[in-house]
Amino acid sequence: MIDLQPAASAYDYPLLIRQLLHTPLVQTPANEIVYRDQIRYSYVTLNQRIGKLAAALTALGIKPGDTVAVMDWDSHRYLECFFAVPMLGAVLHTINIRLSPEQILYTINHAEDDLILVHGDFMPIIDKIRDRFERDARIVALNDEYEPLLEGAAPDFEFPELDERTRATTFYTTGTTGPPKGVYFSHRQLVLHTLGIMGILGWSSDHGRFHRDDVYMPITPMFHVHAWGLPYVATLMGVRQVYPGRYEPEILLDLIDTENVTFSHCVPTILHMMLSHPKAQQVDLSRWKVIIGGAAMPQGLAHQALDLGIDVFAAYGMSETCPILTASQLTRDMLDGEPDEQVRIRCMAGRAAPLVELRVVDEAMKDVAQDGHATGEVVVRAPWLTPGYLKETERSEELWRGGYLHTGDIATIDADGYVNITDRIKDVIKSGGEWISSLELEGIISQLYSVSQVAVIGIPDKKWGERPMALIVLNANAVLDAEAVKAHVTTYVKRGILSRWAIPEHVEFVDAIAQTSVGKIDKKLLREQYS
Repeated sequence: MIDLQPAASAYDYPLLIRQLLHTPLVQTPANEIVYRDQIRYSYVTLNQRIGKLAAALTALGIKPGDTVAVMDWDSHRYLECFFAVPMLGAVLHTINIRLSPEQILYTINHAEDDLILVHGDFMPIIDKIRDRFERDARIVALNDEYEPLLEGAAPDFEFPELDERTRATTFYTTGTTGPPKGVYFSHRQLVLHTLGIMGILGWSSDHGRFHRDDVYMPITPMFHVHAWGLPYVATLMGVRQVYPGRYEPEILLDLIDTENVTFSHCVPTILHMMLSHPKAQQVDLSRWKVIIGGAAMPQGLAHQALDLGIDVFAAYGMSETCPILTASQLTRDMLDGEPDEQVRIRCMAGRAAPLVELRVVDEAMKDVAQDGHATGEVVVRAPWLTPGYLKETERSEELWRGGYLHTGDIATIDADGYVNITDRIKDVIKSGGEWISSLELEGIISQLYSVSQVAVIGIPDKKWGERPMALIVLNANAVLDAEAVKAHVTTYVKRGILSRWAIPEHVEFVDAIAQTSVGKIDKKLLREQYS
């Protein structure tokens, strides 16, 4: 082994979040950060405000190792916190504003928050629970106190040198049982995720590229896995960024129009909400590229987006994976293919990002055939996966059993490495000895013109164990009956695509479908309601 002898003065460059600011400050310093139609400033000003925020937090007593929580809509303030708090050596706790007050209280106490930055819209929640805080957390009202704090602070704050494995962020993910689980990431992991995602979004020759001339607007909450890490990617690239505040379809569409937004990401329910708004027919969306994640993208929604000129494609990951693992970009040959085949591929999870070791395995941890048909669980290794759940040793070991992070997702993988998630292990419908994919059924039913939204769940059946039930929201003034739905599914049975067991036993037409706090279909709640 060669014993390297570095120069005594050589700098051992740590992977810290603050390093992401170097490139834009040199190469695109005049590019703007925009908040709704209210505020716009340059990257130079962003850097100064990050320094001022760090100085203000320090004056409030925040030091390395402390935890600063944020409750805000997507804003320039949140972006400043993404940098200033971890650059101080403190931990940024992004509070899920859609949790119940009791769940929010649990996360505040579990994360040991020392200071909470709160938008006025969420102050009633804090007022309701603050007498049960286990620490004397200071509350700062973003509407009234944030700008005065920055005005009185110097911009040239000297950030400390940190170990790149210092914890940078914490947030909480809800599961089917127990209280929310704390997921956390280090500086090193966030920087590597930034580089990996910049790699996968940049290496496609023709499709789904995120480049310097794009205008970026997140439509995934910044409390949810750092808005999928894309604000860090956008900042490193120095692109123009637009933050929309509270998600209101008309305002989102107005910002896409007036700010020339070209790149976004969201869950299917948000895209559906936007495309269902009348203004979607008035705005030119042909420049807009959108990553869909957080839940499977129905093929019907993909068709609807493509009809409006939107370049829509799926990506895959989970809270514990920082989150992005794969993206479903099309090759040049695929872009020349039939529209229905393009949609099928766009709705897949796609191919793994650089540095992601992704396997689809059976119960013995043996790789299944890479033929696009054999199914198994997705397990992964990558340099940006959470090492465990905060203060939860047993759950952490279960997550990482066998040395791979277990996603709990069932999938196939084809010869070209394209992964297709067929279901969550907990959502697979087990009927008459057959495993039925709820996601596949949803995708097929969503192609019916009258269908606005659909969820498929398994409900108990004394004879067959479970039978599929389809819950359908119709488009305005649309007409559809249960027999027509079953007949549509039957055509896929006759073509050999589905088993006859997949024909839904029950079809219910509903006004709305329950969603989780991050906009996914809440199948756990639906099963409880209809079982």
